[in-house]
Amino acid sequence: MNENKRTPWPTAAACALALLLCAGISTRAAAQAATAVTALPSLNIPAYMGTWYQVAWFPNRFQKQCVSDTSASYRLLPSGDVEVTNRCRVAGGGIDRVVGLARPAGATVRGSQLEPAQLEVSFLPTWLRWLPIWGAYWVLDLAPDGRYAVVSEPSKEYLWVLARAPVLAPVDETAIRSRLSLLGFDLGRWQTHPHGASAPVAQAPAAAFGTGAQATMPTPSITTPWAVHALVRRQPAPCAAPVNPLLTTAESPTPC
Repeated sequence: MNENKRTPWPTAAACALALLLCAGISTRAAAQAATAVTALPSLNIPAYMGTWYQVAWFPNRFQKQCVSDTSASYRLLPSGDVEVTNRCRVAGGGIDRVVGLARPAGATVRGSQLEPAQLEVSFLPTWLRWLPIWGAYWVLDLAPDGRYAVVSEPSKEYLWVLARAPVLAPVDETAIRSRLSLLGFDLGRWQTHPHGASAPVAQAPAAAFGTGAQATMPTPSITTPWAVHALVRRQPAPCAAPVNPLLTTAESPTPC
């Protein structure tokens, strides 16, 4: 009599495990795609200029010297690029300051609008900015009246929440955190950034934010660092690296 042949247990188990792994990978990939971050469809450039305070962030090694009072000031240049001046207070009480340049990245400027709200930033010396060492700066969310913005980048590794006032209103923080959670950001890394009592409320430029610049994060689905802040990495002189718009110096893309 012919006996029915059975697949050896080890082989069957290996096949089952392989199927489970493939299913798991597909599920994770689908989940990541579903929560991929996207920049705002448009940003009113003149209205975005001026001073912003870093009120919350995901701590990173590029800003480890900044203990408080971190701010970023943006100024539109005749060329259409944006001058970025970052400041922060260091442990000794002094102020760390650096000046960089931001420009559209994968976006088009139409009149006063940047479509989508994607920039890249460099704090390298002017004569070295031809190097491909620029940090992504995507504005994911922006309050209708421009009082806060959320900035991040595709990997969700970096996050900056910016505001015109040195303190974020509790209702705004709750809304931003809720939207970021829906996008899959690790809010266990969220940290409020302190500012001295003397920090003034920043005045936004006269230009009003157009409705096209305020497509905020999903309601119950969001977009960001809250406002626009790029991924800038500190860059000590002989090193070259990506830049972080809220950082005070540039650093190289890979650890030196």
